[in-house]
Amino acid sequence: MNLSLCHEDGLYEAGGKLTARWKISRVPLDEINGLEVSVLWHTEGKGDEDLHVHHFHRVVENQIRRSGLADEQSTHCNLPDTPLSYHGKLISVRWCVRLRLFLEDGREILAEHPFHLVSSTMIVPCSVPEQSDSIYDSAVVESGTETESPSSTS
Repeated sequence: MNLSLCHEDGLYEAGGKLTARWKISRVPLDEINGLEVSVLWHTEGKGDEDLHVHHFHRVVENQIRRSGLADEQSTHCNLPDTPLSYHGKLISVRWCVRLRLFLEDGREILAEHPFHLVSSTMIVPCSVPEQSDSIYDSAVVESGTETESPSSTS
């Protein structure tokens, strides 16, 4: 199974769109009972672990037989505003796209692709100067406004 996301950097803006693509190979079509694609978040760390499914898509056996799985498939969803991805000492919030393949013999094959759900203020484009003698020569960008760098305040 091959599972991929539409952003190579794995950063997705809260409230934005996500597209996941998958392709199943090396598993005979007649051995597949169904598949599920979900976008979810879960917590890790101290205390109880939570799991919440944000988006869910199930393909049942007769749909698989009709459409086949030789071509790349995809699912789309709008992401929520919260909870944002977080990695702390006591708890972490992790987002992922999960593909579960159910086989006739009762086995399951699972693939996950993690991503980070971030606020729009965390995605700030920055430019790198063409030539620089010091790491302090470039401007510091904060929330879309340019401020003076430490070397330019002499």
